[in-house]
Amino acid sequence: MNILALALLFLAAVVGGAINSVAGGGTLISFPSLVVFGVDRIVANATNTAALWPGTIGGVWGYRHDLKPLLRLLPVLLLPSLAGGLLGALLLTRTPPELFGRIVPALVLFATVIFALRDVFNRIAQRSVESMRRADEGHLSLAARVWGVLFQLFVATYGGYFGAGIGILMLASLSLMGLQDIHRMNALKSSLAFVINGVALLFFALSGIVEWSLAILMGIGGLLGGYLGAKLAKRVNQEHLRAFVVVMGLAATVYLYVRAL
Repeated sequence: MNILALALLFLAAVVGGAINSVAGGGTLISFPSLVVFGVDRIVANATNTAALWPGTIGGVWGYRHDLKPLLRLLPVLLLPSLAGGLLGALLLTRTPPELFGRIVPALVLFATVIFALRDVFNRIAQRSVESMRRADEGHLSLAARVWGVLFQLFVATYGGYFGAGIGILMLASLSLMGLQDIHRMNALKSSLAFVINGVALLFFALSGIVEWSLAILMGIGGLLGGYLGAKLAKRVNQEHLRAFVVVMGLAATVYLYVRAL
């Protein structure tokens, strides 16, 4: 790549990192940017995971105190997160590039729809939660735990395979399990996302499909963007930002679909 392309990828990572820190959905900016500049879709997916994973460390550290009341629940969801993340990564490396090229527009569209409807997911979860809620979040019912494990396995598999939107899916699932405190939910979500993306990244690295020079460049950009986003969070109109991400996601869907033809 020439200097201009690298600079634009760095800028895309900065924008994606800032969006992630404010509203989520940064993958809908960073992943298509790699494809636009000619990176193979599967390599772009793995490289994007490598670029974004360091940013999850900050989330885990920042929520460490909120996670303490849920330490008994964490191991219950940790195993399906590990298994699903590894399964998703394995499925990605076993998917023929031509087939993945046809699938990826649908994945980007799916992630865009999840992002666009995240408030709807949250409202549905809140209306449904009373039937499964227990007074103590540390003592969830058996039905809630079974639901949580099965859905977490699905989310982790999807996360290992592609990953955009897993945070929104996990928050909805945790609400349905009976968790009420948003800070504790974010703490658990951040820890599980760290595990899912971490095990997928390890598999991708061992498989040799990460473009490390681009991953490092975009990782630095993502961290810078995350810092700037946190500083600007209170000044940004959330609805305008969400609309921007949705429009970019739809545009990326169309672009990727046309390229796959």
